Amino acid sequence: MKILVLNAGSSSMKSCLYDLPDGNLPARPPNPLWQGQIDLTHQQGVAEIKVKTAQGATVEATYPTESHGDATARMLAMLWEGETQVIEDLKAISCVGHRVVHGGEEYRQSTVITAEVKEAIARLSTFAPLHNPANLEGIETIEHILGTDMPQVAVFDTAFHGSLPPAAYVYPGPYAWLEQGIRRYGFHGTSHQYCAQRTAQLLDRPLNDLSLITCHLGNGCSLAAIKNGSSIDTTMGFTPLDGLMMGTRSGAIDPGILFYLWRQSGYTGDQLDTMLNRQSGLQGVSGVSNDMRVLTQAIADGNARAQLALDVYIHRLCAYIGAMLASLGGLDALVFTAGVGENVPQIWTAACAPFAFMGLKLDPAKLTRSPHDQDIAAADSTVRVLVIHTQEDWAIAQDCWHLTRTATPAAGKNDDL
Repeated sequence: MKILVLNAGSSSMKSCLYDLPDGNLPARPPNPLWQGQIDLTHQQGVAEIKVKTAQGATVEATYPTESHGDATARMLAMLWEGETQVIEDLKAISCVGHRVVHGGEEYRQSTVITAEVKEAIARLSTFAPLHNPANLEGIETIEHILGTDMPQVAVFDTAFHGSLPPAAYVYPGPYAWLEQGIRRYGFHGTSHQYCAQRTAQLLDRPLNDLSLITCHLGNGCSLAAIKNGSSIDTTMGFTPLDGLMMGTRSGAIDPGILFYLWRQSGYTGDQLDTMLNRQSGLQGVSGVSNDMRVLTQAIADGNARAQLALDVYIHRLCAYIGAMLASLGGLDALVFTAGVGENVPQIWTAACAPFAFMGLKLDPAKLTRSPHDQDIAAADSTVRVLVIHTQEDWAIAQDCWHLTRTATPAAGKNDDL
């Protein structure tokens, strides 16, 4: 069974094609037959496309493009054309899975896509305006290329956090907020869930017997407190803006700052939105970059603002790890994942240092770059510390495999809310 996965961001797209057996799924993620990536950030109206196959063929190209969907169509054409062709016929694809950022209160499981699901994704774009429209465009692009009969599955970033207790998801505003759907939803759920499952494998312990804090640290950042396999607390909230300091997002701030800027400086809502989502975080404080690699070099060159940005980032990371620890009441493993979490030993060391009082120790010999899927804690540490390569695409493919064999359309909708 060949399953195509599309993971769309606001200005990027990752895609891969898996060939999965009809019998049992493999315990470890297989290598994709084909992988594609689109970057729309460097030049307006131009898509940078990179494609590679399991056999080693690689193509990099740039194309003028009018839309996210047009760029996606060009990338997918490389599945059956040119040097990176891996299938002869579009009918070889059995299912297409999509990461969808926001599923609201309606969708708490991965779901076969129907017209009703598409309408919900569009409606929930008000909660995730940078992501849900791109996710929907990817779905419609597949319909255009592969036809409306092609099974498609939505894997919602919010779904894993559907287990949050009311004390964690209700905001302390007027109760009418909750009635309007204003609550903590949480995001990066596919990554947090995959890393929890992989941690259980690596520790050779049942997932339902573990208390974990998973740290998804990329350009977007979030933590999750996971007890017995379920998310019980997380840092992102009603939108992906809440919580940790991120690459260009502020994370949690005093809401009074917004009123101050509005009243004293005349900022509009759109200006404040841009400021908090695109001009804050590591980029905003440092004035250098949202890229941790660039920031680290700037610090080495003596840039004081870059150092300040890193100090704030670490301070807030440690504070939120402490908050997740309080929610759990104990900890078996601390897990780092995503671009920064997987590749910056300085972050592992700094994030773990405040918890030495509870017997958490790192193994100095293991503090090298990219020890993926490895325990970096010292042998006598009371808490295991893992660095795991998150594989959201593989998690999406697994959900597609299960749903196309067993589920009915809209199986993930929660009708009890």
